[in-house]
Amino acid sequence: MAGKKGLIMDSEEVRRSLTRIAHEILEQNKGTQDLCLIGIRRRGDHLATRLAAEIEKIEGTSLPVGFLDITLYRDDLTTIAHQPVIHKTEIPFDLNGKKVVLVDDVLFTGRTIRAAMDELTDFGRPERIQLAVLVDRGHRELPIRADFVGKNLPTSPEESVVVHVKELDQTDGVFVEKK
Repeated sequence: MAGKKGLIMDSEEVRRSLTRIAHEILEQNKGTQDLCLIGIRRRGDHLATRLAAEIEKIEGTSLPVGFLDITLYRDDLTTIAHQPVIHKTEIPFDLNGKKVVLVDDVLFTGRTIRAAMDELTDFGRPERIQLAVLVDRGHRELPIRADFVGKNLPTSPEESVVVHVKELDQTDGVFVEKK
């Protein structure tokens, strides 16, 4: 059964989850004042862009959106690849005093989010950092939790959660895959 994928969320469920998360972000932050979104590269960046579009549709205000590549901040850099691919970090605005919502596709051990927070502090001192994820699969190794979650999905350590976004994969979906 290795490699077999089971669909957990289809494109409509992904869309509805992002709409709900956008509303929750606005509610918790009492609007868009000093709010910005930072997507963690490879899929969180696309989700952050979509959340910003949804928030603009709801509030009529566009939010600053940035993108973070945490590759060099990972604590397992030497184990992920001999020559890891590094993408560009783009934060074209001041983070000082901002309410930052970090956006990622899957929350697992918490190590990616720790790396992202380490990198964020190199760009400034936000007033607050919140976390939005499409899927929280559990199995935390660090004391990190998401403020906004599309779906809580208990998994076993022998499973992988694979998120597809139409910008990279031609379709949206969340799958569980046996290793």
